[in-house]
Amino acid sequence: MPSATTPISARGKWMALIAALLGWMFDGFEMGMFPLVGPNALKELLAAQMKADPTVYDHWFGVIMSTFLVGAATGGVLFGWLGDKLGRVRAMSVSIFTYAIFTGLCGFANQAHHLAILRFIASLGMGGEWALGVALIIEVWPENSRAFLAGLMGAASNVGFMLVAMISLGMVSFLHGAENLLLGVGIAPDIVARLLAGDGWRLMMILGAAPALLVFLVLWLVPESHKWMAQQQEGGASHWATRDLLGVLAGALGALGVIALWSPWFEQLAGVPNDGGVGVHLAGGMHAVRIVLTVAGLLAALAGFLFPVMQYLRRAQEAGQLLPGERVVFLRRMMLGAALSAVALLGTWGSLQWAPKWAIALSNLLPKDGGPYYAKDYTQIASGAGAIFGTIIAALVAGWLGRRITYAALCLGSFITLTYMYLGNDAYGPKLLASVFVAGGVTAAFYGLFPLYFPELFPTRIRATAQGFAYNFGRVLAAIGGLQTATLTAYFSQGVPADKIETQAFPIAGATLAGIYLIGLVIIWFCPETKGHPLPD
Repeated sequence: MPSATTPISARGKWMALIAALLGWMFDGFEMGMFPLVGPNALKELLAAQMKADPTVYDHWFGVIMSTFLVGAATGGVLFGWLGDKLGRVRAMSVSIFTYAIFTGLCGFANQAHHLAILRFIASLGMGGEWALGVALIIEVWPENSRAFLAGLMGAASNVGFMLVAMISLGMVSFLHGAENLLLGVGIAPDIVARLLAGDGWRLMMILGAAPALLVFLVLWLVPESHKWMAQQQEGGASHWATRDLLGVLAGALGALGVIALWSPWFEQLAGVPNDGGVGVHLAGGMHAVRIVLTVAGLLAALAGFLFPVMQYLRRAQEAGQLLPGERVVFLRRMMLGAALSAVALLGTWGSLQWAPKWAIALSNLLPKDGGPYYAKDYTQIASGAGAIFGTIIAALVAGWLGRRITYAALCLGSFITLTYMYLGNDAYGPKLLASVFVAGGVTAAFYGLFPLYFPELFPTRIRATAQGFAYNFGRVLAAIGGLQTATLTAYFSQGVPADKIETQAFPIAGATLAGIYLIGLVIIWFCPETKGHPLPD
C-alpha cells in the first residue's frame, strides 16, 4: 500500500477502476434481479393470501422494493462512514460481501417478509458500494478523467441490470441442465424441484452470492486512496465516533416505520376491506394519522442519517479544522443533493422499474398461440441498454455544458419520455420496447451525472459519508413515493374491470408519478455549479 505522499501507480489506478466497475456491475445485477424474479417469488410465497386478496401481491411487491431502497439509503451512510473512518478499500470489500451473501440467502426465503428482510440487509451493501466506489475512483484518477469515469460508473451498474435479464432469457435451457447437474451430484429430487420452481427464482437468488469472490480482488490488488490517507495522517479521520451510528439506526427505524405505514400491515390494522381499493377507503381520521406519522418518520430518518456528519463537523469545527461557515455550507449541499437524487430515484423506482411487470400484463393480451414472449426480460434489456448509453452521454455532456443545465435537461426529457411510454403504448411489441429504451436511457442518465457532481460538492474527509447521504437519502423519499404507485393504481382503477387494472389503470399511475421530474427543474438552480472547479481536498 502506498503512503499518502506516494502517487498511485498506473497499475493501481486500473485495478481500482476494474474492481469498482465490477462492484457496480454486480450491484446492478443484484438490483435488477428482483423486478424479474420477484413476480414468481411472490406468487409462490403469497399463494394462500392471494386466494383471499389478489391485491396483496402488488402491495408486497411495492413494500419489498421500498424496503430495498431504505436499506440502500442506510447502507450509503453506514458504509460511507466506514469509508471515511477506515478507508475506501476495506469498507468497499465489506459492502460487496454484504450485498452478495444476503442476496444469495434470499433463495431460501419461505415468507414474503423473509424476502423483505434479506433484501433490506443486502441493500445495505449496495448503497455503500456506490458511495465508496465513487469516492475511490474520483480520488485516485486525475481530474481530467472525471466526466468519462462518471459515465462508466453509471454504465457499469446498468450492464449488470441488463445482464440479469439476459440470463433470465436463457433460464429455460439452463434450468434443464441445472436439474440434471443437481440430481447428478446427489441432491434430493424434492429439493431440486423446489430450487427450480417458478422459473428458478430461488436458484437465481442463490447465484447472486457469486460476487462475494470479488472481495479477494479488492483486498489484495486495489490500492487505498492517497487523498484519504493524507487526511488520515492529518487527523481528519479522528473526528468520526462509533456512537454516532446510533443516529443511523434511528434513521433507518424511522424510514422503515414509514414503509410499514404504507404496507398491507397498516391496511389490516386499519380494518380496510380486501376489495382492491387499498389506500382509497381509509377513513379520514386514519388517513390523517398516516400522513402525520409519515412526516414524523421522515424527519426521524433525516435527522438520523445526518447525525454522523453533523457530529463530525461539530468536532472538526471545535478543533479548528473548518473555516467559518463551512459547516452550514456542507449541510446545505447534502440536503440539496438528497433532493436531486430523490427526484431521479422516485422517477426510476416509482415509475420505470414497474415497466417489466406492466409488459407482462400487456403480453398476456397477445394471442396465446404466439409462443413465449419473454416480455419482462426484453423490457428490462431494452431499459438497461438505453441506460448504458444514457449514463455515459450525460456525464460527457455535463463535463462540456455544466452540471446544472444537464440535470435540468434530463428532468424535462425524463418527464416527456416516461409519459409517452405509459400513455402512448397499449400493446406489447417493438414500439413499446423502443419507448422503454429511450425512457430507460434518459431516466438512468442521472446515474452518470451524480458520480461526477456529488464528489465535487464535498472535501475528502467527509466525501464518502456526505455523498452517500446525498445520493442515498433520496432513496428513502423514493421508497415512500414508490409505494404510491400501488395507491395511485388503486385510485385510477375505480370503475375499471379487475382483469384490466394493470393495462388500463397502472399506466396512468406510472405517468402521473413521472411528474416528479418537474420539481427537479426548480431544485437544481439552488445548487452550485462545479464545472471547471478542482476536486475539493
